[in-house]
Amino acid sequence: MENMVNIFLFGKKYSVPENLTIMRAMEYAGYQLVRGCGCRNGFCGACATIYRIKGDRELKVCLACQTKVEEGMYIATLPFFPLVKQVFDIEKVKPTDMVMMQLYPEIYACIGCNACTKSCTQGLNVMQYIAYAQRGDFEACAEESFDCVMCGVCSSRCPAGISHPQVAMLARRLNGKYLAPETGHLNDRVKEIKDGTFEELLQNLMQKPIDEMKELYNNREIEK
Repeated sequence: MENMVNIFLFGKKYSVPENLTIMRAMEYAGYQLVRGCGCRNGFCGACATIYRIKGDRELKVCLACQTKVEEGMYIATLPFFPLVKQVFDIEKVKPTDMVMMQLYPEIYACIGCNACTKSCTQGLNVMQYIAYAQRGDFEACAEESFDCVMCGVCSSRCPAGISHPQVAMLARRLNGKYLAPETGHLNDRVKEIKDGTFEELLQNLMQKPIDEMKELYNNREIEK
């Protein structure tokens, strides 16, 4: 018999195996997940969740697919939080101080409350990467925000209405387009693909049985 723990999903008590993630525990309890359930591996940010443990007043945030249940856990999943997503042409915008003022001026209304950082499901220093964006340091902003999964919890807690994940996305795109060193071998490979260099190879691979494909993949030569 598995060890069971008592949890509360949206206020209702359930007894579930202790080795389950919150997402699996919800399914065990009979919930059919049609929203707030994406990759199940911590990459998409769709399953943002808040919880607290009985006897502890602190609210905590997590991704339901990555966090195991605990005894006395009170759980509520968050609905999708709408972010401001400005439309821009990456070929026309430039990495200057003015680009953030033009597209996301609300970042300059940040009051430094740090609620965004405290609520980040990935433990990122969100307020710091917004500060980098304010200063036009897009390389630092891109690096600091690299592990963002766009769950939007930071924005849901922001009194200034900042769409932190979208600000970070703009910084990463500016950095990749204009600031990061160009990757020569990647450009060469893209050109080869466009020129059809690998068409015959791909067609041959598509004719092979799946077991042979797996064998080829597992024993492929890996560039060091």
